[in-house]
Amino acid sequence: MTLVVVLLGVLVVPMSISGAAVALPDIGKDLDTSGAPLMWVVNVYNLLFAAITLVAGSLSDLFGRRRIFVLGGGLFAVGSLISALAPHIVVLDLARAVAGIGAAGVLASSGAILATTFDGAARTRAFAAMGTVVGIGIAFGPTLSGWLVGSLGWRASFLFYVVVLVFVLLGTVRVAESRAGERPRVDVPGVVTFVLGLALAMIGLVQGPESGWGDPLIVGSLVLGVALLIVFAVVERRSDHPVLDLTLIKNRRYTAWCVGTLITSIGFVGTLTFLPTYFQGASDASATSAGVTMLLMTVPVLIAPQVGGWLITRGFPPRVLMGLALLLIAAGSAWLTVLEPGIGAGRLAGPLIVIGVGMGISFGITDGQAMSQVEPERAGMAAGFLNTIRGGAEALVLAIFGSLLVSLIQSRVGSAHLAKEISAGNLPDGPEHAVLADHFTSAWHIALWWVAGVCAIGAVLVVAMLSGSAAPRPAAARPERTPESENQHV
Repeated sequence: MTLVVVLLGVLVVPMSISGAAVALPDIGKDLDTSGAPLMWVVNVYNLLFAAITLVAGSLSDLFGRRRIFVLGGGLFAVGSLISALAPHIVVLDLARAVAGIGAAGVLASSGAILATTFDGAARTRAFAAMGTVVGIGIAFGPTLSGWLVGSLGWRASFLFYVVVLVFVLLGTVRVAESRAGERPRVDVPGVVTFVLGLALAMIGLVQGPESGWGDPLIVGSLVLGVALLIVFAVVERRSDHPVLDLTLIKNRRYTAWCVGTLITSIGFVGTLTFLPTYFQGASDASATSAGVTMLLMTVPVLIAPQVGGWLITRGFPPRVLMGLALLLIAAGSAWLTVLEPGIGAGRLAGPLIVIGVGMGISFGITDGQAMSQVEPERAGMAAGFLNTIRGGAEALVLAIFGSLLVSLIQSRVGSAHLAKEISAGNLPDGPEHAVLADHFTSAWHIALWWVAGVCAIGAVLVVAMLSGSAAPRPAAARPERTPESENQHV
């Protein structure tokens, strides 16, 4: 029951990201908005999810993993309900901020709950199942949301999350509570400096391509964000009860898995998000056709995590499997440079399947292997930091990948406005369409080669960091049982 409840809660986190993106056109028409206010429906969720995840994980160690899971699920449900009822874009953006905070609590405490509930091969299988569920959310979130938006309207897509989360919250009565043996006071200075610093830095990086890197507000946001993160590091070094114990980062093998998830995000997020736009713009494909083609990349994510977990339980070296996963993403990205206007699904099948398999293997083994490197008392902190890396990387990759495409296209067409239109898939009809489609294709080829190179280098780096004798997992005491968990046990 614990596994079912946790996985159901995890399912809606990636679905809420992709689902909101699909609903944006209808939201814009209904609420009469466009541009940055509309895009923040997605961005504010990603930003607060990334900024709060570490804090939520550490708080779950102090106050109880189930308690933070329930609180996160409640906030997620309330934010989604207000989103469904929002009469104005400002209300919707604020509601999505609440949902992002709740999603952070759900995902950070989920990893901690699994890490402290399961051991050995059972833990590997549990985290492989978690990777599969994340793959389901990524693969079918846009399809389900698109159907809901088309059939019942965009508000129905948010109501769907509310219904799922209600069942999750009801199921948590069967989940045992656990927390760290010691409960020091909350590291308030660390929480404040980390959340504000990361949020400001991400706002600057996300808005930079849109507003211009010379904009004083962007520069100020980046400078203040970086300064606060430096202050955070100083505060944590001196704190007796840090929200992020810096010795965790000094754990080479744990950090290697964090680097692995970072490189995985670089390898697939840009392609997953922007490739359908290329199909619609350069090849005049319909939204439905583009979505079906992307299944070549997303369906393997449903299968590969279980295969990765199965190999690990049978003695396959984790570092070799992670290196292979990143090399598959690199090879698939390089192979995808066959991309050209009018290309058929047959020629795309190979590279997209290879990328999907690499993604799936990484999803299936990263969390379980990372959590096996830390003692149970810091499970929440470790899960929170890992998912902060993942969420922050995905948000930043989206901004950087999109900006890279626009810059590469602009270098060819000479117009920033036209470059943005092309990157959004809005190519004019007529004789110039073929020329602009070629420029769009050339930009994609360069971006894909960059992605392939980063993933190949990342594979070597991660394998090197994981090489050598494995450090035994610290022999810490089992998490303290609370009265709630004793009642559940009885």
